Amino acid sequence: MKIVLPVAGSGVRLRPYTEDRPKCLLPVAGKTIIDWIVEDSLSLDPSELIFITGYKAEQMDAFLEGKDWGSVKTVRQENPQGLGEAISLALPYVDDDEPLLIILGDTLFEADLSFLKNEQENVLYTFKVEDPSRFGVAVTADDGHIQRLVEKPQEFVSDEAIVGIYYIKDVKALRQSLKYLMDNDVRTKGEFQLTDALEMMLQKGCKFRTAPVKKWLDCGLIETLLATNAEVLTRNDNSMDVEFPGTTIIGPCHFGNDVVIENCTIGPNVAVGDGCVLKRCTIKNAILWDCVQVKYGSIQDTILHR
Repeated sequence: MKIVLPVAGSGVRLRPYTEDRPKCLLPVAGKTIIDWIVEDSLSLDPSELIFITGYKAEQMDAFLEGKDWGSVKTVRQENPQGLGEAISLALPYVDDDEPLLIILGDTLFEADLSFLKNEQENVLYTFKVEDPSRFGVAVTADDGHIQRLVEKPQEFVSDEAIVGIYYIKDVKALRQSLKYLMDNDVRTKGEFQLTDALEMMLQKGCKFRTAPVKKWLDCGLIETLLATNAEVLTRNDNSMDVEFPGTTIIGPCHFGNDVVIENCTIGPNVAVGDGCVLKRCTIKNAILWDCVQVKYGSIQDTILHR
């Protein structure tokens, strides 16, 4: 199995935090977003990780050089024309008889991936949502097989939102569908959409079924990134392992290396980056990037990156 991770987007909704780095490299709970995604998928023993890079690709290249993730390839999406185009750029490096797992590089999740090692059908992971009109959804039969995909339905057809984890067993059919879209300039909202290619595969008789996501954690806005940080901190809480003079720590929190903290109240839900200096301050529900300094202040519900 090969895993494709599209990370070419510029993260406009998260500016100014994405002005100097790709969205997938934003820190959450002591790691980057892409660290969490990849580490959760390595149990599948992929033969290769293929990253589709674009915005500030040189930073992604440098980041990957320091990782021991096995075989890693980067493919540049110079002028992004949609997720369908991004996936097509990876397909020259994928054989038709090797399954493909596509995981979007900007959303965290909790889901069982283990069964994919022996899965013989295509699988789309979904999450039940209260307002399906905001998402692409999968319409399923009673046996769980997908009948059709509907983008942002205005009338209720399903509450199973497609979350951005796609297991493709029929790689040849995906290759053909994406080629058709691009050869014929078939676009939706100005872009080549992966969902359109999947719908073509369904019409050709390819079998798809759904698999549930236990938790779907959005990283697309500042407020949702903070909520995701609070959720994921429970998996990376080291607040019981540290002690700082005159300081009260309320977990969950994560503290990086070489931090200096004096006479503070920290937590809950605070991630402190490497080299931070905090003195006589109160901080809760926040993400502090590396080398941030806070003195004589009270900070809550924010991200500090300067």
